[in-house]
Amino acid sequence: MKEKQLPKYIQLKQEILSWLHTGKLKPNDQMPSENEIAEQFLISRQTVRQTFGELEKEGWLYRMQGKGTFVSTPQTQKSRDVQTIGILTTYISDYIFPHIVRGAEAALRARGYRLLLSSTDNDKAKERESLDMMMSQPLSGLIIEPTKSAEGNPNLSSYLSLDYQHIPYLMINERYPEMNCPSLTMDDEEGGYKAAQHLIELGHRRLAGFFKTDDLQGVNRLKGFIRAHQHYQVPLLPEFVIHYTTEEKREKPYVSAIAMLEQSDAQAQPTAFVCYNDELAIHLLEAVRTTGLQVPKDVSLIGFDDSTLATATEVKLTSLSHPKTELGSDAVGILLDMIENKRASGSETGKVYKPELIIRASTIRI
Repeated sequence: MKEKQLPKYIQLKQEILSWLHTGKLKPNDQMPSENEIAEQFLISRQTVRQTFGELEKEGWLYRMQGKGTFVSTPQTQKSRDVQTIGILTTYISDYIFPHIVRGAEAALRARGYRLLLSSTDNDKAKERESLDMMMSQPLSGLIIEPTKSAEGNPNLSSYLSLDYQHIPYLMINERYPEMNCPSLTMDDEEGGYKAAQHLIELGHRRLAGFFKTDDLQGVNRLKGFIRAHQHYQVPLLPEFVIHYTTEEKREKPYVSAIAMLEQSDAQAQPTAFVCYNDELAIHLLEAVRTTGLQVPKDVSLIGFDDSTLATATEVKLTSLSHPKTELGSDAVGILLDMIENKRASGSETGKVYKPELIIRASTIRI
């Protein structure tokens, strides 16, 4: 077992669930005896008995008098308490995520379901831990935001376990390409295109783009940014495209923006920044000021998500919309329809939102 700061019976429970999820133990297989497990993990029989009791109560195991304990079938496991929905996002209390959670929570409450919430901090290892924790609970379904969706899915076995256990789930903001589940996403490529298009139509020809490319949202926004340059036949300087990871988001874009703006030849400086999101746009607003320049007089600035940050500073940000609360509510509606067999569970049953350009004071014609 993994060493975790958890009670021993929970550690054992997670270990046994991993056996079930990975197929090490299959439906109707007999479990090792209490004595065998106690000896294997150096714990008391009472701890093993407590763990077995919880797993039986939740429908993962069943006991036959005089014969032992066995693994339940997926259908039996599915019949455990169906009143809780899990939501797993990259963050909970930051940026637009409270709005998404609020929309989901209100919709769940209206339908008589409870909410179990967890976050990954955009870390793949934490994603697996959170999935394991979620699957150790009596859940009827999951709403999941992939973690670093552009960097593959090392936790594929956990997602396949959801399929094996017949636990309905969908993904929001993006979807791991190999997973055939519904997803609710933005048309991020269209958003990147509209951002660049807006600036090009205002007369800008030297646009710098800053995109976080460890998630597919950023990859697709970058794709749209490039496509707009190609469509309008505006040359795109390679050094004006900055891509970065989650771990680099506080420093790399900021330093790169300052370096661009401090070039001695003013004709070589960008006149506009397209930012991965509003959070970055606010950060780069400070970078512009550090160089003695002003937004929008010297540099136009556009964000993404139309978050509360877009109107939180004296320079109100032009931004692309994100449905936020609506997305949370819609995700619950689709998931509960899946649970109640009113909707198919394939990837074709999701929803794509079209971003709208919200024009404010941070972009001007030149």
